[in-house]
Amino acid sequence: MHTSKEKHPALAQSARPSLVFIMADDLGFADLGCYGGRAPVSPNLDALAAQGLRFTDAYANSPVCSPSRFALMTGRYQYRLRSGAEEPMTGRARGQSHLGLPPEHPTLPSLLRDNGYRTALIGKWHLGFPPHFGPLKSGYQTFYGPYGGGVDYFNHCDRRGTHDLFDGEQEVAHNGYLTDLISNRAVRWLEEATADQPFMLSVHYTAPHWPWETRDDEAESERIRGAIQHTDGGSVEIYQAMIRHMDEGIGRIMQTLADRGLADNTLVVFTSDNGGERFSDTWPLSGKKMDLLEGGIRVPLIVRWPACIPAGSATGQVAMTMDWCPTMLEAAGVPSAGGYEPDGISLLPCLKQPGHDIPRTVHWRMKHRAQRATRRENWKYLSVDGNEYLFDLSRDERERANMRDREPGILDGLRKCFDDWARGMPDIPPEASVELVYSQKDMP
Repeated sequence: MHTSKEKHPALAQSARPSLVFIMADDLGFADLGCYGGRAPVSPNLDALAAQGLRFTDAYANSPVCSPSRFALMTGRYQYRLRSGAEEPMTGRARGQSHLGLPPEHPTLPSLLRDNGYRTALIGKWHLGFPPHFGPLKSGYQTFYGPYGGGVDYFNHCDRRGTHDLFDGEQEVAHNGYLTDLISNRAVRWLEEATADQPFMLSVHYTAPHWPWETRDDEAESERIRGAIQHTDGGSVEIYQAMIRHMDEGIGRIMQTLADRGLADNTLVVFTSDNGGERFSDTWPLSGKKMDLLEGGIRVPLIVRWPACIPAGSATGQVAMTMDWCPTMLEAAGVPSAGGYEPDGISLLPCLKQPGHDIPRTVHWRMKHRAQRATRRENWKYLSVDGNEYLFDLSRDERERANMRDREPGILDGLRKCFDDWARGMPDIPPEASVELVYSQKDMP
């Protein structure tokens, strides 16, 4: 493999940007103040938006957790990999050699690592379990966090009672609130960074995913230990406090970059892995996690890079989780892997010149309720349980006015567009899991 220095000899290593990708878990589109949130939960993220670029039409690759993470790592539709069909990957994947991100598949961190970047994942992995899969097998040189999905914030056990906190491949028992443990380890890792070697730091919080626990809820965590199902309980106030805890950690990460003199030439991205859950604010969107309505897939997306991005900008560019692999590779001067051409696009031109949007068409599909969707320009095609809908998102973000009968030509065109795309994707295996954690009361 050619290194970036060999392919781009004029690009000095010190000139290449460092990369920080921060991902929340189940955060709603309108939970943050900079997206119209109605509670003061995000002063640091709001400041990040004021210093950079805010996307209004950003999407997750899936309305559930792990499929979006496959897309992030590979830059491709998650459906190309068997495990991307899981909705999402559950504890049944433990010990399974076919449910995970194949170590031989090129990834964003593996390509950066092979081209001189220092790489780390602090936080949630959710792309398969040891011994077959793991962050250290897929390009990260450092890992600290849980392998699976949601874990208790204090005892760090999943809802089946399995302890899931690792430092590298070593299970560790660390006391503390998981959001703070992730923030602390990310700050410590950045304190060891050097100006002469660029890095990629992924900080994947489990907040504000259930179980809904704040820093003050350790006694409650201990009380319900053994009552593994945490899908009941909680409140909007607890959920919002969890966002504040995460926001405080992000503020510390940004301050550490500034203190180390690394902030100007570091590309920082913040987003969520999917749309919001039961306590989230998705206004004015309808739908939640598990839905292909906008509330299940549209996510906040904030990008800061003072060396290249004008401050205080906003863009209506349609963006997807999978775009960040080709975007960061291009920013780093690293070529994509041959034979694994990305489905995502590089957003670098949009970052440097907000307003210069790239036209595109994007697609989703879900085994749950046989959902499928396509967005092209302002039109969205949606099919749920065999019922078809057509929405003009420029006038109807809430997806309430079905234009199917008024615009049959547009409907037919988008349906054909979806079908043509779907024929290029593997079928959804009948054994693929669907984990229904939340009700879909907003679905058509």
